[in-house]
Amino acid sequence: MTMSYSNLSLSRRGLLAAGGATALGALLSACGGNEDSGSSAGTSSAAAAGPWAFTDDQPKDLKADKTPSKIVAFTGTAAALVDLGLQDKIVGVFGETKKADGTAEDQAGDLDISKVEIIGNAWGEFSVEKYAALSPELLITHMFDPGAYWYIPDESKDKILGLAPTATITVGRVPLTKPIERYAELAKSLGADLNAPKVAEAKARFEKAAADLSAAAKASGGIKVLAGSGSPDIFYVSNPKVSSDIMYFKELGVDIIVPEKTDGGDYYESLSWENADKYHADIIFLDARTGTLQPKDLTAKPAWNALPAVKANQVFPWQAVPIYSWAGSAPLLEALTAAITKSKKLS
Repeated sequence: MTMSYSNLSLSRRGLLAAGGATALGALLSACGGNEDSGSSAGTSSAAAAGPWAFTDDQPKDLKADKTPSKIVAFTGTAAALVDLGLQDKIVGVFGETKKADGTAEDQAGDLDISKVEIIGNAWGEFSVEKYAALSPELLITHMFDPGAYWYIPDESKDKILGLAPTATITVGRVPLTKPIERYAELAKSLGADLNAPKVAEAKARFEKAAADLSAAAKASGGIKVLAGSGSPDIFYVSNPKVSSDIMYFKELGVDIIVPEKTDGGDYYESLSWENADKYHADIIFLDARTGTLQPKDLTAKPAWNALPAVKANQVFPWQAVPIYSWAGSAPLLEALTAAITKSKKLS
């Protein structure tokens, strides 16, 4: 059964307000082996002209007489497309994009937010009028659960989907590498050159980061990592069986804690603060996004202060919604490697 936007709000949003099936060898295989630059450039040129076709993860066959050049996307999706060279095709975004002080949210990555129309800047916000005025040729967003359009409100979904073709890429219950590869395929169809120096360097950085994380996990002596998020009443423990990034970390050998009793579509386990010590963690990887409680906000909670990882100062920021590109995701791996390297196993 398709999960509605409102139900997804209670599940994935709970985790993401709270918070890869291939091994390293498969990653290196997937990330390696490119066509030569001339061939890629020719392909990109042809893609830019059209006709255009792409099968998304619904799956749905999308076609157009010419390659879309006016794209509206979820902000994190737009950031991934920018990393792959498509900044000039993005005309609008939705999702947390601009902070109150006018600076860009972390999930905007290298997106130039001054060059795009922000048609929604928070969960539940999506201006159909602004969207229509952009004359969009393609809408792109994540799909955490089958049939669910990330950050597109149920109440206006039909109207929104009727204005332009919509592509969704699966980012839940698959390892991190899968959506990275799929967004790269989509970007290539839209004219991106995957052999451009910037992209190639990012891919190499990602490969190295994966190898380094695997080595750090192996050398750590079994350091246990809890990925979670703090809210006023609940401490959310994220599930690596569902969340793509921590699923992938676990496959690389990191001992990620798996919650025993999940709710919210299996994305997390909700613990009252009185039960926040249910799992022993040497490291807490804490959701760092706007709207979630940070260590400074949690110091008033005795249960938080009593956690071994907190006492040992082994709490590190976690970007709980990755940017699904090699450039966007490499820093996630590097951050966890650094955290493991500087931490110790707690008794």
